[in-house]
Amino acid sequence: MTAALGLGTVIGILLGLLGGGGSILAVPALVYGAGLPLSAAVPTSLLVVGISSATALLPRLRAGQIRWRIAGIVGAAGAAAAFAGAAVNRLLDPRVVLIGFAGLMVAAALRMLRDQGEAGGDCALPGGGVNWRGCLPKSIGAGIAVGFLTGLFGVGGGFLIIPALVLLLGLPMPAAVGTSLVIIVINSAAGFAAHSGDATLDYRIAGAFTVAAIIGSLAAARFASRVPARHLSRAFAYLVMVIAAFVAIQAAINPPAN
Repeated sequence: MTAALGLGTVIGILLGLLGGGGSILAVPALVYGAGLPLSAAVPTSLLVVGISSATALLPRLRAGQIRWRIAGIVGAAGAAAAFAGAAVNRLLDPRVVLIGFAGLMVAAALRMLRDQGEAGGDCALPGGGVNWRGCLPKSIGAGIAVGFLTGLFGVGGGFLIIPALVLLLGLPMPAAVGTSLVIIVINSAAGFAAHSGDATLDYRIAGAFTVAAIIGSLAAARFASRVPARHLSRAFAYLVMVIAAFVAIQAAINPPAN
């Protein structure tokens, strides 16, 4: 229980600061920190990430940092794809899932370590408008990719959504963070629905993890604008790579229960 509280707080802090990222740590934290089987860790992760992301979203509602139409399109496409990802998850050995997850973590970390400036795009034209002819297919494509990974690995996908919103759709970073949280909530809800019948959840651990994540996300959201985002992102990337190595080694020598 103590591990669940501590790890939940860390994940909430990352969600509050970065608008994503914490979810990529939730599954290994629940499997290796809280001792849950993978079949229970995936829906528990989605429950925790969805609720804590909704909480982290609250301070940004007043700031007007959310592109609701884009969030709805990406989220709807992702919700449908999450069920396909969950179906593939059930066909794979837990060891394969965790090793694949470790590979995804490394890819995400390498992306965060690269200097990437904000770029314009169809979804955020210089005059403030949106070219839906170009924005719509990009939004749907991004949603399908992230939603599938949400269902497959039990992640909210913020570490993939934010670069997609900034680099592919052209949203400024503040809008990308707020919009990302809305999409994470939608994807997490769909992924949880897809996985909810796979295992009996330990609601004591899920509750402790969720409460700690909520507190961490609320506290971090208040200080998000004061923290150098680039330095924080790099530190988090190195942490993700270390955890990815740990997950891969553990999956290879000590296969998790399904």
